[in-house]
Amino acid sequence: MYFKDVTYCLMNRVVVGLSGGVDSSVAAATLHHQGYEVVGLTLWLMKGKGQCCSEGMVDAAFICEQLGIPHHIVDSRDIFQTNIIDYLVSGYEAGITPLPCSQCNKAVKFGPMLVYARETLGIDKIATGHYAQIRYDEASNRYQLLRAVDLTKDQSYFLYDLTQDLLAGSLFPLGELKKTETRHLATQYNLKTADKPESQDLCLVEAHGSMQQFLDKYITPNKGDIVDLDGKILGQHNGVHNYTIGQRKGIGIAAKEPLYVIALDSVRNRVIVGDRTKGTQPECTVGRVNWVSISPPTTPIQASVQVRYRSSAVPVTVIPLEDNRMKLIFDEPQFSITPGQAAVLYNGDILLGGGIIEQFK
Repeated sequence: MYFKDVTYCLMNRVVVGLSGGVDSSVAAATLHHQGYEVVGLTLWLMKGKGQCCSEGMVDAAFICEQLGIPHHIVDSRDIFQTNIIDYLVSGYEAGITPLPCSQCNKAVKFGPMLVYARETLGIDKIATGHYAQIRYDEASNRYQLLRAVDLTKDQSYFLYDLTQDLLAGSLFPLGELKKTETRHLATQYNLKTADKPESQDLCLVEAHGSMQQFLDKYITPNKGDIVDLDGKILGQHNGVHNYTIGQRKGIGIAAKEPLYVIALDSVRNRVIVGDRTKGTQPECTVGRVNWVSISPPTTPIQASVQVRYRSSAVPVTVIPLEDNRMKLIFDEPQFSITPGQAAVLYNGDILLGGGIIEQFK
């Protein structure tokens, strides 16, 4: 009787996070066809529609049945409530625009998934359908996080908070694929999710209909003034949580020139608006910094920074500060620098690190 090498078997086992979408389905199928012993794992995050909810769990279970692999479901609703829903609500109440995805990836998904894989299943690797790449750099003895080959789908921005341990234990099978190739593979593997529409919103938005509908469940409307930079009252709002810095549409004020949200004053319950030129910043400070592909620098460095998921990376001088903070000085003032969003640093395709933009003084 032929026995596989024990070390090979252990190294060839992987837990794949399945949301019920096409990307995670193809990640599981690809690893399965490559000879990995795959175990599917779905996190139950909340009730409702969408890939992270009941609908997603059903599709994930079907994919596991198609592939002939085990499927585990872990009730993660409490951790999702604490780390995402409570985090979002408190942020919006404070007049910032939180970024839930990076928080969710580390605290809700990758961290708990790897712990479950190791402690419950005895497996040291997890994989997801994220579009990003991981490589080990011998010179620095660090795992590096890189942009995906398909820059239009690159999700590295949302993964800046992953630790070295999480990177060492993770695989991204789609990192070198174009989205069109992923769809082609889904069809080739005859997966149920091959033609499933792609999610266009946050899971919370997808489940509740809109971010405002989600927030309305948790935050009581609180009328206040919309003012210009001189304090002149221009109109009324129904809660600062309904606005974000840089917003132009939906402010509800008629003006000769386009007005943008310049700042949110939660203490005075005011939304401050002005023309676009008033919404640029030459610098900002960033907290909760996580250095990914490099060791924490002790002197200023040059890099490119992305301050929104859909924004372009721009040149910046990075000045390290104490307490996991840094100051960013832009080569050119930037519009819509938003507290609560992530500022993620790159050197070419290599993600250096990132953190959360702090409130302006």
